[in-house]
Amino acid sequence: MGFNCGIVGLPNVGKSTLFNALTATVAAQAANYPFCTIEPNIGRVAVPDPRLAALATIGKSVKIVPTSLEFVDIAGLVRGAAKGEGLGNQFLANIREVDAIIHVLRCFEDDDVTHVEGSIDPLRDAETVETELMLADLESLQKRVPNLQKKARGNDRAAAAELALVEPILAALEAGKPARTAVPAGEDEAVRRLNLLTAKPVLFVCNVEEGSAATGNGQSARVAAMAQAQGARAVVVSAAIEAEVAQLPEGERAEFLDGLGLVDSGLDRVIRAGYDLLGLVTYFTVGPKETRAWTITKGTSAPGAAGVIHGDFERGFIACETIAYADYIACQGEAGAREAGKLRIEGRTYIVQDGDVLLFRFNV
Repeated sequence: MGFNCGIVGLPNVGKSTLFNALTATVAAQAANYPFCTIEPNIGRVAVPDPRLAALATIGKSVKIVPTSLEFVDIAGLVRGAAKGEGLGNQFLANIREVDAIIHVLRCFEDDDVTHVEGSIDPLRDAETVETELMLADLESLQKRVPNLQKKARGNDRAAAAELALVEPILAALEAGKPARTAVPAGEDEAVRRLNLLTAKPVLFVCNVEEGSAATGNGQSARVAAMAQAQGARAVVVSAAIEAEVAQLPEGERAEFLDGLGLVDSGLDRVIRAGYDLLGLVTYFTVGPKETRAWTITKGTSAPGAAGVIHGDFERGFIACETIAYADYIACQGEAGAREAGKLRIEGRTYIVQDGDVLLFRFNV
């Protein structure tokens, strides 16, 4: 089960620098001119989770296997992308393939790094990108609606249902609002199948200068206020600092960050926020060979969670032994949890919770 976040923004806002740091590679060319990222670069990164080490210590596991998230570095968008300006058509095609959007906004001044709009204004930049995405969605639905209307008049129930779903979203787009503001309750999956750009969840990443990495600055504060008004989230990072951190040996990173007044890496915050943005949770399996984190969406049942490991686990699911993370730690493992009555046997209807330590019983 793969989940990915597309990193988008105007040219020269720090997208590729952020991507390079995220993946600790130089796969994306971070150059000071528009469109230096022409093909989407893809990297998988481990989701930081301190619970893994604690579980592995108790379980005496030989190795630890974290869960991961995929990031896609997408070519910079410019005004007019919906009409094919710049690399507009390619940008829009690439972004349709991702599950969520990480929108990088430039919140730093630097005369040596040009800005495609000529000045620093992250709210304007956010509006530019959002407008282009809304225009693309508007065109997509306007093409779709006439055929749906024709079929609905012919008593096609499926077409009538889709038309009822599309019409309020189309009205929102025509009013200058993104599709995500008009999704009917309980219709998230149906809207996802429409593949609308502005229906995807968004995380704003404020790229600030090194001196503002710990506290943010005036520009990032403006973005935070905008995100709050939209019911979205914003994270402050200094892509330049994160690029330095990514090149350091693992043992030196904490000391380097501490010297800058940072508790944790901005990239760790971006990864965790992206994970939350996608509505994901983690469960664990613990044994002498390995302690492993597994990714599922919130609301996944026990058989569905088992299927992430192997299809046979889901098809032959009988039950799962379940211990909450806090109980596993407090009881020092499975034996202690069983003795304390903290190990539960859950069936097919159980909804797996974040942090559950599971052992599946199955028969195929």
